[in-house]
Amino acid sequence: MDRFAVIDIETNWNSEIMSIGVVVANSETKEQLDSIYYVIAPEYEVGGIFSWSLNLGEKNTCVASKEEALRKIKNWLNTYNVQKLFAYNATFDKRNLPEYSDYEWYDIMRLAAYRQYNRAIPDSAEVCQTGRLKRGYSVENIMRLLSKNNYYCETHNAVLDAQDELKIIQLLGHDIQEYNIARIV
Repeated sequence: MDRFAVIDIETNWNSEIMSIGVVVANSETKEQLDSIYYVIAPEYEVGGIFSWSLNLGEKNTCVASKEEALRKIKNWLNTYNVQKLFAYNATFDKRNLPEYSDYEWYDIMRLAAYRQYNRAIPDSAEVCQTGRLKRGYSVENIMRLLSKNNYYCETHNAVLDAQDELKIIQLLGHDIQEYNIARIV
């Protein structure tokens, strides 16, 4: 079975990673198979805009140093034979995780924010000549469009956000191969 992962990070006031959430999914069904979540110490102690969301009742929250968390996540990804990492605005996550440069990175936003790939974008929406929305293409806005739930709010908990980003992939309905146009080099 071919698998991919969706990864999300949250940063503290010093722009350091304070949490990492990862979800592994089946490439064909896009269904979640497993997830892992790390709060990074001591970086989380600095605080940040979304510090309040670090634990949000997560049963499998692990606290570790950045080096330990990255090593354990990489080992965990290897058990699933994951080579592809997906993220919303993947350039941000990839830039903050140079230790994961050996993975193939794909940007979910590159399909979600474009009319030609996102059938939920209304005709009345302002788009660039390329078809990209001029504004309103955050995870929260795209989830509201795709799910038709105007009350959806992003939690800013890394693992819950990774699950929501997987949901965007599911709702867009594209084969994983179609994300080749969204590969971050």
